[in-house]
Amino acid sequence: QVQLVESGGGLVQPGGSLRLSCAASGIAFSAYTMSWYRQAPGAQREFVAYITGGRRTNYADSVKGRFTISRDNAKNTVYLQMNSLKPEDTATYYCNTESSSRLYWGQGTQVTVSS
Repeated sequence: QVQLVESGGGLVQPGGSLRLSCAASGIAFSAYTMSWYRQAPGAQREFVAYITGGRRTNYADSVKGRFTISRDNAKNTVYLQMNSLKPEDTATYYCNTESSSRLYWGQGTQVTVSS
């Protein structure tokens, strides 16, 4: 059974930083592409970043240069380092992977950027 558990969200001032974590179980983690998505109130869920098993990364234009995705295969964990946060980054952030043609999502972690 695939499980994804996010953590690390919170309230931060504009310009601040947070690091999100997503712990995965039930998959051969090192082989899987892991992604982060986010959903703001009243908006559709949107792609943020992904990292492949070979550590190739890709980012949404809105976060390029500010966010960094990484993974620790020994801990079955993917991270999202978020720097220079803006109020428009406020959202619930979700971890995602695909296994056997099925998408899996975590429960989400809330990030609020406000002064």
